[in-house]
Amino acid sequence: MFGLGVPELVIILVVVLLFFGPRKLPELGNFLGKSLRDFREALENRDEPPEGSEVDDQPKSAGTEDLPRGNPQDERREES
Repeated sequence: MFGLGVPELVIILVVVLLFFGPRKLPELGNFLGKSLRDFREALENRDEPPEGSEVDDQPKSAGTEDLPRGNPQDERREES
């Protein structure tokens, strides 16, 4: 596990306790637990599309219907 032994883990826990304090430690543990759980679920379901999204075979246009066709410089040449 990254070459960390029991003494190193104890030192890390003491530093975290001093930095965050005893009141924030349960919140920090809760946050880390939820983050790890979400990460694992994302790894397991990475081949599936996200919920609520529909897979469409046709690519959607990026609104190019309103753009003028051709080169604008060609139109200027025709006008003169």
